This record gives sequence, C-alpha cells and structure tokens, in this order.
Amino acid sequence: MAEDSELWDAICDGPFVPTKTLGDPATAIPKTRKEFNDANRKVIEKNFCAKNILVCGIGPDECNRLSACQSAKEIWEALQTAHEGTTQVKQSNIDMHTIEYDLFKMKDDESIQDMHTRFASIINKLHSLRKIIPRNKLVRKILSVLLSSWESNANAITEAKDLQAQTIDELVENLKT
Repeated sequence: MAEDSELWDAICDGPFVPTKTLGDPATAIPKTRKEFNDANRKVIEKNFCAKNILVCGIGPDECNRLSACQSAKEIWEALQTAHEGTTQVKQSNIDMHTIEYDLFKMKDDESIQDMHTRFASIINKLHSLRKIIPRNKLVRKILSVLLSSWESNANAITEAKDLQAQTIDELVENLKT
C-alpha cells in the first residue's frame, strides 16, 4: 500500500530530483548521477515505475503521442487533457450532460430496461466527469419521468419503499415486476 502511494505521489507531484547545497548563501542544485546515493536512486526509481505502469495501460497510438514525456506527471497530465479535455472543455461537457439529465424523459415506445440503459449512460458520463448526483435524487428522477401509464406503479413504490435507501437497479426491478 505504501508503494502504491509513493507511485501516485510520483504521478501527482512529479519526479524527485536529488539536490545538494552549495555556496554562501546556500543554494540547492541538482546532483549529478555519480553523486546519487541508494536512497536517491530508490526514490527516482518510483518515477520510472509509475511511467511504466501508465505506458503499459495505454494503446500504441497514445504511446507514440506520449513518448516525448519525461515524467509520470507529464504522461498523466497529457492523458487527462486528451481524455477529459481542458477545464473549460470538461465544464462544457458537464453542462451538456446536465442538460441531457434535466431534459430526460421516458419515450412512448420505450421499455423500462431501455429507459434505464439510456439513463445510466447519462449518469455514467456525468460520473466520469466527477459530477455526482445523489442516489436518492436519481431514484426520484426516474419516478418523475415515467409515462402516465406507469403512474400507479410509481405511486405504489413511493408509498411502500424507502426511496432514500433504494438503488436505481432496485427501482427498475420493482417497476418490471
């Protein structure tokens, strides 16, 4: 567990650069490779290990694009930008999927399972962008978007179940039965 944490530190904080202090006033300057001690080498190795883990988890196209990155931190930041976009792009995506969530309705010819699949897709997109909607709100949202033909089922579930504790999957199963 400690090693995992140290690898994550190398990804988030960047590589460790061993330094030595010289001069008056004292100034920290990077050590040469010859001056590294065992402790320095061990910490530097964390960056190489973290880089290896990240590179092994990506495909050849991304690997070629990231080959110029010198540290695990650079690789991670490039991957974040490529997959999440900049902060501005990420916020635009959140806004777009939030509108999609707000406007979500069950279609006339749609089964409960199909509606659930479509709803889960929207929620997963928001979740991947770190926009979390509380479970009880999701359950209430589904109950509110059902067609009028499902109203009696929705009322029965609302009266019989604790909506605070119910999951979306449980709700969908209850609606199916």
